[in-house]
Amino acid sequence: MDMEREHIDAGGRRGGGIWAENVKLALAVIRTHKMRSGLLILGVAIGVTTVLAMVTVMSGLGRRVEEDILSADRPYLMITRYDPIGGEEDRRDILRRKQFTEEDARAVGSSCATVDKVDFQIDSGGRMRVLRYEAERTDLISIVGVSHNFGEMFNLEIDEGRFYNEFELERRRRVVVLGYGPAQDLFPNRDPIGKQIKIGNKQYEVVGTMASRKHIFGSIGDNFAAVPYTAFEKDFSGEYDDHVIALTVNPEYTLEEAKEEVAALLRVRRGVKPGEESDFHVTTSEAFRDLLANITKYIGLILVVISSIGLMVGGIGVMNIMLVSVAERTREVGIRMAMGARRTDILQQFLIEAATLTGSGGLIGIVLGLLAARGISNLIRFPYSVPLHWVAIAFVFSASIGMIFGLYPANRAAKMDPIRALRYE
Repeated sequence: MDMEREHIDAGGRRGGGIWAENVKLALAVIRTHKMRSGLLILGVAIGVTTVLAMVTVMSGLGRRVEEDILSADRPYLMITRYDPIGGEEDRRDILRRKQFTEEDARAVGSSCATVDKVDFQIDSGGRMRVLRYEAERTDLISIVGVSHNFGEMFNLEIDEGRFYNEFELERRRRVVVLGYGPAQDLFPNRDPIGKQIKIGNKQYEVVGTMASRKHIFGSIGDNFAAVPYTAFEKDFSGEYDDHVIALTVNPEYTLEEAKEEVAALLRVRRGVKPGEESDFHVTTSEAFRDLLANITKYIGLILVVISSIGLMVGGIGVMNIMLVSVAERTREVGIRMAMGARRTDILQQFLIEAATLTGSGGLIGIVLGLLAARGISNLIRFPYSVPLHWVAIAFVFSASIGMIFGLYPANRAAKMDPIRALRYE
């Protein structure tokens, strides 16, 4: 009777206070029907937990991918014969284009005020090699020919020894800096510095090893070795090699300014006439960042849509429970209408009740989702990145689920005939 009296008293109030009264009334219903309300709240909480944990982990994944692949501290440009981000270019046309040269890289470094450091690289076109030391050998790994600036430009941490220097580069010395993977394979319990290893049938001296990058792609990110591009050209040059120029931008200039200046210089050096399309691509680090952001965004969106199905199921549960609640409180609705409650008051009451149920589940789900995301991020070593706008979206969405799926039961209650409702037993 006390519960019914609260319901009836709330019906006669008007103005802004009706919202607060309806929320109190909804909380009273939750206390009265603890089991079914608790199950509904739990279902919504699980759905919100899944969605928010997924979004938070995907946000951390995006940051981790960005940190691993865009490892340079400063903005940089990559200059290639093809578009590394993707494009509909004819492979045969790309192969006919002139390779970049060491002189091109030097000219960019000396003539462009926007450029800080320059790295000339030779990509082996996907060819892999096995490294050997005495009885030890590595799996197939990538050998890259780079300049002495490579390690500093891309923040590669040296574990033992050093990176080779400009003198060794110019003298075409056969020296190598091993990634963490091959260093562990060849020298598991030995000092690698100064040792002679075999790359193919050539002897190379190990001058340094790199620390593990703890890359998102696991050991793949550590399975490579760097040699001077001059030595690479002498020993491993192949038909499908690709020469690349990488450079960092001076802090006083923007990426676009550097891109324009470098492109203008290379067009002149490569004999591209005014009005003709360049036979090379200058790609900024921001373009790589945008590409990765789009990839993780769409993956995250798909996962969120899939995990949101749980919330839809919770919405069906809301409708069922609210239909039962309306049937149980038919007499109460009739009394409220007899005391002057309008149909909109009845509609509002049941909608707020449904929104309160699912909103409570949403709040619990937000807390659990953030805790779950923290645990998962620590487990898989992703940055813990909480998109705050998604926290707000999760709460609003959970409350909206209640209102959307509670609309039919609430409308059914509002359309009751007061006389029949009063006679209901």
